[in-house]
Amino acid sequence: MVSSLSWVKNATVTCLILVLGIVVGFRYAVIGELPLGIRAAWFQQLLQKSITSQSTNGSPAAQAGLTRSALDQVTGQKAPPKTIQKKVDFDLFWETWAILERDYIEPEKIEANKMLDGALMGMTASLDDPYTMYLPPKENERSGEDLAGSFFGVGMELGYVEENLAVVSPLDGTPAHKAGIQAGDLILHVKDAAKNLDEDTTGWSLTKAVDAIRGQKGTYVDLTLYRKGENAQPFVVSVQRDEIVVKSVELFMVENQGKKVAHLKISRFGERTESEWNEAVKEILANKKQLKGIVLDMRNNPGGFFDTSIELASDFLAKEVVVQQKSRLTTHEYRGNGSGRLKGIPLVVLVNKGSASASEILAGALRDDLGIKLVGEKTFGKGTVQDRRELSNGGGLHVTIARWLLPKGGWIHKEGIPVDVESKDDPETKEVDEALVAAMAQLP
Repeated sequence: MVSSLSWVKNATVTCLILVLGIVVGFRYAVIGELPLGIRAAWFQQLLQKSITSQSTNGSPAAQAGLTRSALDQVTGQKAPPKTIQKKVDFDLFWETWAILERDYIEPEKIEANKMLDGALMGMTASLDDPYTMYLPPKENERSGEDLAGSFFGVGMELGYVEENLAVVSPLDGTPAHKAGIQAGDLILHVKDAAKNLDEDTTGWSLTKAVDAIRGQKGTYVDLTLYRKGENAQPFVVSVQRDEIVVKSVELFMVENQGKKVAHLKISRFGERTESEWNEAVKEILANKKQLKGIVLDMRNNPGGFFDTSIELASDFLAKEVVVQQKSRLTTHEYRGNGSGRLKGIPLVVLVNKGSASASEILAGALRDDLGIKLVGEKTFGKGTVQDRRELSNGGGLHVTIARWLLPKGGWIHKEGIPVDVESKDDPETKEVDEALVAAMAQLP
């Protein structure tokens, strides 16, 4: 099974980052502000039915505070959505709940909030879209903290390859990167003695994977990996966890043929990216006369905020289309804001198979609108947009709301964006980054 995997064409990734949380092309909304049927006002009726049909003395539902008055405070509509009214009989839900409360052999394991979380996770999982998911309050809080850019972890982004847990990309300088873990590695088994964990990852959710691989600073986790290649065999890597502080934008001035090249690295599109980007742009403009050009490096960039990719693209474009968003009913074009601060400076874009989502939006816009060359490896291929909705219980709903298309209309989902010049850094040559050298060679 493992030997038949195809990393690029068959990858389906939920960009749930072990150290970054979820950054998969988010657009933000608050659940109470958007009447999209997700507000779950129908729980008002359902919970009332459960509570009135059972004894509330010590029942998990009552202990969890699942009462009509509590639901009234967070729901503005008194009836379920029409589709639910017509097609779904929720008596089955409460019938199952009641049987579990009454007959399950270990009643101490019955926790109403966990049961509700499980129902919501099952609801989203039924859509067979790994990017649409419900996060319970704890995981949702962690996701928000991660996007801020400071966290604990091993430093790699997770996804799936043909339903196998896999590394989308290790983050530069993190324990995972230092341990030699590479994009495309399959994670077959996780062992952590301190957690009394020793399991294969078959059937694991990304949430379970995050919980298993994360841990306290200084502790170790053993990962059994598989890397495709000749005579490939599973191997074990022991990684020591550490605090991860990732700067999303870094600028290095590199000497090339007697002139400076601005090596501009974007590792993700998070909350601090725009402010860090603005600082880098100021330094580039201060050195503009000495510059041969810019290498925009988005290797192993899993993406992030949809809007941020548009803002960054605006510094290279005028008011051209950056990306098209095609939702259920409409198609909307997002254009550059006209800032164009870096417009006219020679540019090359460096990507690889770990470049996904928002990084593909930026790379694709520069290629389609300006004819900029892409160097490195074909990108990952994630062409959908998610909204991150904050729910009333502190949980979060990440829901796919649209496809995004390149300026010329191409949809790269599961296909990726091909490069003009193929090049890959050789990890054995520590002093030389072959892909960066290849990219600089494309500057005029």
